[in-house]
Amino acid sequence: MTQEDADRLAGWLEGLGLAGTLAEAGLPTFTRDADGHAVWTEPDRLEDLESVLRSVGEDPEHAVPVGLVVLARQARLRTELLATPWFTYETLGELRGTSTEATRFAVHKAAQTHRLLVVPVEDGVVVPAFQLTPDGEVRPDVAPLLEPLLAARMDPWRLWVWLTQPAALTFGRAPEQAVTDPELADLVRHAAVRLAEHVGRR
Repeated sequence: MTQEDADRLAGWLEGLGLAGTLAEAGLPTFTRDADGHAVWTEPDRLEDLESVLRSVGEDPEHAVPVGLVVLARQARLRTELLATPWFTYETLGELRGTSTEATRFAVHKAAQTHRLLVVPVEDGVVVPAFQLTPDGEVRPDVAPLLEPLLAARMDPWRLWVWLTQPAALTFGRAPEQAVTDPELADLVRHAAVRLAEHVGRR
């Protein structure tokens, strides 16, 4: 593949906003040199890479690499979720008035019994705040949503998204909000159980 082709491929991915997802997908990545040319980590793989990226869709010329789109969306959602309130062991311990070690033990126990969503991040774990009461305990109305989905081993990030993003099922409200509505609570709890069944079959 020529330098012109390498630049074209890089420009295509940049135009789709997907250049930053290559590494996470285990694909060759690139940087730009002083002249603006794409410098790929594995230039000998570029022809195969382009074939794979354009393999989805009826028109290979304009195909969009769906896998990278999914990764980009996941990365965006994770960034948005981490911008919402969450706790570490230390900050949750401060809220509860307990030591960091006692909090760590309590969090692990609650997570093991499917009563608390704990999400892995680069530096450890975080406890999303939406599921907690003002004194740091699990909300009684959210617990019935957490238990079946955590027991089904749903990915923690996917669960965080499902609980906190608006859904058509709940008339544009997030499930963790809709469960507080007496008219929607049963519907949300049923949806959590059905989703858990689906996750468990995968």
